[in-house]
Amino acid sequence: MANEKERNKEYVLKTTRDKGIKLINLWFTDILGFLKSFDITPRELETALAEGAGFDGSSIEGFARIDESDMIALPDPSTFQVLPWSLPQYPVARMFCDILRPGGESFEGDPRYILKRNLQRAASQGYTFNVGPELEYFYFKNAEGTLTLDEGGYFDLTPPDIASDLRLETVLALEQMGISVQYSHHEVATSQHEIDLLYTDALTMADNVMTCRLVIKEIAQRHGVYATFMPKPIFGINGSGMHVHQSLFKGNKNAFFDKNSPYYLSKVAKHYIAGLLKHAPEITSIVSQWVNSYKRLVPGYEAPVYLSWARRNRSDMIRVPEYQPGKENSTRVEFRVPDPACNPYLAFSVMLAAGLEGIEKEYELTDPIEENVFEMSDEERERRGIGSLPGNLSEAISLTEKSELVRKALGDHLFESFIKNKKIEWDRYRTQVTEYELKRYLPIL
Repeated sequence: MANEKERNKEYVLKTTRDKGIKLINLWFTDILGFLKSFDITPRELETALAEGAGFDGSSIEGFARIDESDMIALPDPSTFQVLPWSLPQYPVARMFCDILRPGGESFEGDPRYILKRNLQRAASQGYTFNVGPELEYFYFKNAEGTLTLDEGGYFDLTPPDIASDLRLETVLALEQMGISVQYSHHEVATSQHEIDLLYTDALTMADNVMTCRLVIKEIAQRHGVYATFMPKPIFGINGSGMHVHQSLFKGNKNAFFDKNSPYYLSKVAKHYIAGLLKHAPEITSIVSQWVNSYKRLVPGYEAPVYLSWARRNRSDMIRVPEYQPGKENSTRVEFRVPDPACNPYLAFSVMLAAGLEGIEKEYELTDPIEENVFEMSDEERERRGIGSLPGNLSEAISLTEKSELVRKALGDHLFESFIKNKKIEWDRYRTQVTEYELKRYLPIL
């Protein structure tokens, strides 16, 4: 590992010289998943790779208080990539960073560190955690409203237009940055699109999700339009989710596959699914963290609301794609609650924590629900023990605040900072007077 890191450092220094890189962006995220960046010149690169680069963390959401603000951003040389949109004569590269305290210890408020720590828990049991997210998003004419760019629907092959051209350019830019795209297509709603990233380990994927979101927005902006990951920007049509396909591997073997099981699911997979089902309500505020996220999580728009799993039914919270002979390594679980505006480092952390809890405590998995759960009566759902997700951010935060699983997964510092931030968001939201209230009540009250 040490030798590999040294080779990566040498590669970064050599590439920077050979390609005439003018600036290096150092990237990291705050607790909410917003990308932060500051730049260094090639002159500072060798020192930054060896010792990190200092910055003031007091203004970063969820980082240090003002009296303990000094932070170190240590670049991860394995994440070095040239930004495709930088000018040929002024090439710019980027690296993701791990955030350290001045003494060199990992900073417990760094989401990337939190994910690494949870991955280490899986590794201690012999597992590698792999994920493959599907990012849905909208293109609008600008950030001031929801004027769409196309009238397409699911998988529509529309005549050449700006939206499909944007998606093509985005995929090519991602591939140029070493991020493999499995599929891209038009989604159900007008002007809604999807890019599916190719399955890989969770840390690489969290970095890839952060990069993908920036690339989508950057290319849209360069063409004079706006891309958004807002979960529910338009009333009455489908919102945007980030379904996360996930599995555990032991070496090269998929720990979720069992050829002798009726559903081809191993005991490990069944316990993992049971863990996700049991703990889904308390992790919802992490994977769907915005007030607007709960406008998407309502019945009728293909978004999950009820705690159930199935193989074919897309109304369930967890779907297990059908096994294809010879594709044992593709056996996986699709968790449909997250949306694309979450912090992927934290989202992957709590999903893994829930699944591992199920494995460690050997939770029993209930039978799959292949009927449409939305069409069941409340009485039938209650009779069959089908619970539901929290209905708004306040309910979700209340469940998270009581969760030992989430506190353990995120650590005290980040857990408390996240809860505090979300309570402030809900407080600001609930005291607003909305356009709906003015139109509905002002003329009659």
